[in-house]
Amino acid sequence: MSRIGKQPIEVPAGVEVTIDGQNVEVSGPKGKLAQNLSEYVTVRQEQNQVIVERIDDTRQARSFHGLSRSLVNNMVIGVSEGFSKSLEIVGVGYRAALKGSDLELQLGYSHPVLVKAADGITFEVPQPTRIKVIGIDRQKVGQVAADIRKWRKPEPYKGKGIRYEGEYVRRKLGKAAGTA
Repeated sequence: MSRIGKQPIEVPAGVEVTIDGQNVEVSGPKGKLAQNLSEYVTVRQEQNQVIVERIDDTRQARSFHGLSRSLVNNMVIGVSEGFSKSLEIVGVGYRAALKGSDLELQLGYSHPVLVKAADGITFEVPQPTRIKVIGIDRQKVGQVAADIRKWRKPEPYKGKGIRYEGEYVRRKLGKAAGTA
């Protein structure tokens, strides 16, 4: 039995879960999310809990059990609390600024990089070297943060670039003077 899949999902007050076959729709104070789950699992609701069960013990059903439960749980957390990812910018002259709802980055290129805010995603720039990506869809928040990081990945010699908050960048030594 899947350790994650067998755990029931607690539905907080103010969150409504609608189950229509394999389609699960969750709406709450922050918004509305929908997910079409695999045919290998069934979803049912009892009072203030959602329970995900697999239809049989095949390898496919076992593999989708924990995944489906996690997807529904992330939807419930997203519409009630939301998700965020924090990024740090390291480098002389590297900075970020909000331009309307979009993000403008100065990353050492000859031009500023403009990152458009996707649907359901908002940016916060508490400091010029910090970016916060906020949204209700966990997958979308992570993807937007990864796309921002791709513009200038942290390099191993000086550590310059965009990194996740708290990410450790393994540093390398520069070239050493040769002794002959």
